[in-house]
Amino acid sequence: MRGGSVAVVGGSIAGSAFAGAAARLGAERVVVLERSPGHLEDRGVGLCTHNDRFDELVRAGHLDADTRRHRLAVRRWVTRGAAGEGDGPDGCGRLLWAQPFPFHSHHWGVLWQALRERMPERVEFRLGATVTAVGNTRGNDDGPAGGDAPARAWVEAGSGREEYDLVIGSDGYRSVVRAAVCPQAEPAYAGYVCWRGSYDAALLAELPGGAAAWPEEHCITACYPGGQVVIYRIPGVEPGRTQVNWVFYAPTPAWLRLDGPTSIPAGSLSDARLDELRQLAERHLPPYWAGLVTLTPRERTFLQPIYDLAAPRRTAGRLLIGGDAATVVRPHNTSGAVKAMQDAHAFELAGREARSWPELLAAYDRERTAAGRELVELGRTLGRAQVTGAPDWSGMDEPAMTAWWRQQLAGSGGFGGHALDRTG
Repeated sequence: MRGGSVAVVGGSIAGSAFAGAAARLGAERVVVLERSPGHLEDRGVGLCTHNDRFDELVRAGHLDADTRRHRLAVRRWVTRGAAGEGDGPDGCGRLLWAQPFPFHSHHWGVLWQALRERMPERVEFRLGATVTAVGNTRGNDDGPAGGDAPARAWVEAGSGREEYDLVIGSDGYRSVVRAAVCPQAEPAYAGYVCWRGSYDAALLAELPGGAAAWPEEHCITACYPGGQVVIYRIPGVEPGRTQVNWVFYAPTPAWLRLDGPTSIPAGSLSDARLDELRQLAERHLPPYWAGLVTLTPRERTFLQPIYDLAAPRRTAGRLLIGGDAATVVRPHNTSGAVKAMQDAHAFELAGREARSWPELLAAYDRERTAAGRELVELGRTLGRAQVTGAPDWSGMDEPAMTAWWRQQLAGSGGFGGHALDRTG
């Protein structure tokens, strides 16, 4: 499938991956419409990719082998020591399990920049372009015949209405494009939140034991009744520097009002709400990890409610959705960025084999709708096992943790994302 024009709504990781795929397929015109007027590389959220999934994406041409990342090898599950037991001389808590963890960690902005650098120069990237509506035009979807005009899709943005052969929605969990593809699909609140933060790893010197208490290749999961915090290092924006990144799963704060999918952005939390986070950390986490969380500057701290979404379909006419616009998967899966790039890969594969737009869209829908549902279900399973229905951590040891983990993943094969070739 070659030629035609493609608009990509949303220019983040998913949007950049789809735009690159459309350009490689030979689209004559590719336009990315990103509502943010600023630099997306400033986003400091951390994420991880399984070593095998990263290598697959490199071989498939979506990433460069030298994409800057941080190597992780071990996930240490810890909890506070019982009364009289203590948290060890370093204050890092009682070790439950040292789990092999073959992952790379990334800075969101660094990974996004790597995708942007691979994008052909002819892709038009418009910042500050807020899309307010999309839709399909009437027409013959097999192309001009008997005088009929071909089917197309349209986008309404600040510059007016434009028509394209295909409109791809990669505009996140509040997607305008998803509302047109399947308006009944809305993110469902999972019943808990994650506080998030990141900062330069040099600040660890302020903690007792400094950075030496935490080996660089270790991902930490500190568990408590009703939640956990996951902590790992990520590359800094500047080469040669690293950052601390943490995700703190916790019950819904009493003050949080959810009138629809939302988050509390970095820098906007009040002193009282930051103090609530500090108290949460000091009450539930081993001292070293509580101190690590409370070192985070206000401007690097935010709150993100947890949602689930699996769109029942991904296409309608000449509209297509991918990334978080199509599936919102809980972060426990460690698969968000992989999922987005695999969506783009499936689109590209379908385009190579299809002889028409309808054929491409049907093939993509078949493949990725099913995969998305599986990832969402795994996220729910992990959320129940690790947060809302977690075991009594005080009674867990390595054999119990190993059996508990295997039970969560039974039959899924999706932790860290499915293999790119699911038939292999």
